[in-house]
Amino acid sequence: MESSPRKIVLLGATGTIGLRACEIMEESPVEWEVIAASAHNKRPLPPTITEKAKELFFTEDSNDHTRLIELLRKGQYDICLNGIVGAAGLIFSQAVLEAGKDLALANKESLVIAGSLLTSLAKKNKAKIIPVDSEHSAIFQCVEDRNSEIKKIFLTASGGSLRDIPIEKLSQVTPEEALNHPNWKMGKRITIDSSTMMNKVFEVIEAHWLFETQVTDIEILIHEQSIIHSMVELCDGSILAQMGIPDMGQPIHFALHYPKRTSSSFEGFDMSAFKELSLKEPSVKRYPSLEFAADVIKRGGNAGAVLNAADEIAVAAFLEGKISFERIYQICKMALENCSNKKAHSIEELLEADKETREYCLANIT
Repeated sequence: MESSPRKIVLLGATGTIGLRACEIMEESPVEWEVIAASAHNKRPLPPTITEKAKELFFTEDSNDHTRLIELLRKGQYDICLNGIVGAAGLIFSQAVLEAGKDLALANKESLVIAGSLLTSLAKKNKAKIIPVDSEHSAIFQCVEDRNSEIKKIFLTASGGSLRDIPIEKLSQVTPEEALNHPNWKMGKRITIDSSTMMNKVFEVIEAHWLFETQVTDIEILIHEQSIIHSMVELCDGSILAQMGIPDMGQPIHFALHYPKRTSSSFEGFDMSAFKELSLKEPSVKRYPSLEFAADVIKRGGNAGAVLNAADEIAVAAFLEGKISFERIYQICKMALENCSNKKAHSIEELLEADKETREYCLANIT
């Protein structure tokens, strides 16, 4: 055990990532000190938080919101895990990197919206962004800081809950069907994004910024077993892959303990899980959202903020039964065409684009 506790700030303590992180810290051979934790509202907090957290913040409260930013900027911790969902997590990612502290990032929206600004901030302040998405964690584990050796990235995708439904029936699917993911236990929004493949669009944008890789060198492959979490082809032709059972606990465990590897209770190699591993190209006809990745990167400016905001509004509308499944794509396309035409030089400008896009989409939900 380390001589002194590892100090952590846990953002999104009652969400899927936050709760899993609490379980991992309880089992960890490393001693943890939760100096602060946040939740979106005052629902019951996990025992790890109520027993160990020195400060609690509820981000629905604007006063707590301001106080939390101040705490993050002081940097009196070793690592921050950002498990907040959506654009709301961006300002906290910014504060951690401004403090020059390591950021275990599960809030993919931070990089989708502000990838250029955040990666520049991390370099400037010698902070490290350690991805918690299983795909980006896989790539990070394969290459760490050797981005210049990357020739091509292969992001794997399960295909989502609707991968076997005939395309002509997609307009009739219910939220319950779309939420029934065959492999992963995740939050509602990311499960729907998995079924539209919008999550892969966001992951391409993330990978572009995290690994300094052109969008033309990032390929998406359907891998129904969710054992190969992603692959990297290096400049010498070698292909590295990171594999494991579909459990978000593994990338969380890796990020929290980085740069060391520590023992865990996770299941290792099991022939029954690894005996059949298939890869195939996705159908753009089934997943039309895939066209957005290259479009957003080409547009630059506020395009990432626009796409993320439009997707958040459209997915929420689908889950509430206000729109059909196929309408999610249409609303996002409409928003990109009408709202993503501005440069963005600051987080404030990107958040303004987020706000304007939400208003535009809400006015066009039909």
